[in-house]
Amino acid sequence: MIQLKPEFVAILLALGTWLLVVILRRRSSISRLLPPGPPGNWLLGTTIPKEHAHRKFDEWIQEYGPVISFRRGRELNVIIGGYDAAVEIMEKEGASLADRPPSIAAGDTLSGGMRTLLIGNGERLRKLRKALHSQLRPTVAAEYKPIQQINAQHHILDVIRDPENHMTHAQGYAASVIMSLTYGKPTRTLSNDPIVKEVNGAQARLGAVLVPGAYMVDAYPFLQYVPGYLSELRKQHEIELALFKSQLEVVRAQLAAHKDVKPSFAKMIIERQEEYGLSDNETAYLAGSMFGAGAGTSGSAISIVVMAAALFPEAQMKVQEELDSVVGAGKLPTFQDESELVQVTAFYLESFRWRPVSAGGFAHRATKDIVWNGYVIPEGARVYGNHWSIARDPVVFPDPERFDPQRWVTPDGNAIREDLKVFQFGFGRRVCPGSHVANKSVFINTALLFWAFRISQDSKKPIDSLGFTNTANVHPLPFSVRFGPRRNVDEMKQLLREA
Repeated sequence: MIQLKPEFVAILLALGTWLLVVILRRRSSISRLLPPGPPGNWLLGTTIPKEHAHRKFDEWIQEYGPVISFRRGRELNVIIGGYDAAVEIMEKEGASLADRPPSIAAGDTLSGGMRTLLIGNGERLRKLRKALHSQLRPTVAAEYKPIQQINAQHHILDVIRDPENHMTHAQGYAASVIMSLTYGKPTRTLSNDPIVKEVNGAQARLGAVLVPGAYMVDAYPFLQYVPGYLSELRKQHEIELALFKSQLEVVRAQLAAHKDVKPSFAKMIIERQEEYGLSDNETAYLAGSMFGAGAGTSGSAISIVVMAAALFPEAQMKVQEELDSVVGAGKLPTFQDESELVQVTAFYLESFRWRPVSAGGFAHRATKDIVWNGYVIPEGARVYGNHWSIARDPVVFPDPERFDPQRWVTPDGNAIREDLKVFQFGFGRRVCPGSHVANKSVFINTALLFWAFRISQDSKKPIDSLGFTNTANVHPLPFSVRFGPRRNVDEMKQLLREA
């Protein structure tokens, strides 16, 4: 056994003590510079409510300021809740916030480390996003307009036939479009399709796991070693992976048989799998995640438009006056009318602000100390852009609970303001690559819904405008509205079917 000389041991102890003092001083110094926030238990930290945490964050932001911080276990959480703070931190410091924090429950376990949304910054993320951007960038997204137009017309026909299930029809529209784009499905996909139900179920599980505080393992990593603690998530991952692989294998088999396969994301990624350096499982997850994310969020956004229309009839009427002037009764609104339909765009942008689908945002990880207004967001902190609060910043959006599409319109009324932004799709380098496709879907459905119907509340079933699921991407809870036809129903049906 090696015997260390006493003087050497003394030097090691001195160095260790000095290093500990330096670390503690730095922590103490940074703690004094952290953004303010709610107090918490010395061991467990601050308690986060299990239901709609983003609303509690908004209360804290109103009390402590536009940027707050608190600890959960050993993690430091920073919540951005002001519009200007979001621009200055989430956007301008985007390179330092492009990373994701470790996600044991949702990322490593449920997603097998393969879901693009949760992968940390680096070469692997770049190749995955490169693949997504190749199919979703604006110039390519423009090619999807015919698919979106025809499915939106089917959506209106579904509402005419069965208005009570309007939320199901909105999900059906979104599923049909994204199935076509992702897997090249040539026929219309209905919301009751078993595959759609399975994918929507998988997205709902993901959304529940991603809610802050849902799984304590992300704050206390040692819990992952507790027998059985994550077993249900591991089981769900296997089910999800099998589902995604089965859909990709259909396209792979068609290509192997030299069939005439429609252009799709799945076809492209299979043909370029080696170029992107993807395993079979990664390829399946990339396509499956694209479908799951696109179907759920677009359907939810369309239903929020319907909710807003029923609750704010004057805003709806202003859009309809514009539609009657620009489009008229004898034809349907199309993407060719988009530049003139300023009120349609303003309405859906205001719906994004009023009830954002990604209400609490997704966690970013600071890869360096970020200084803002004298405060420090330290390297390693978990940083959230709380969409709910940012969209309610009274400095930028006066009387924020008032639904006012004119916030987005230039003073002359002829264009959408370029100096105002809605952060519905995230921030900086982690912004959703499918935002262009999603915006087009919401635009054409808003235009056709308001062209066809006067949407109003059901007096016997008042709408709860705060009735939403407790998930990372929220969905309205079932609500009832009245769809009063604005035109002769038979003529509408004929126009919709002929076009």
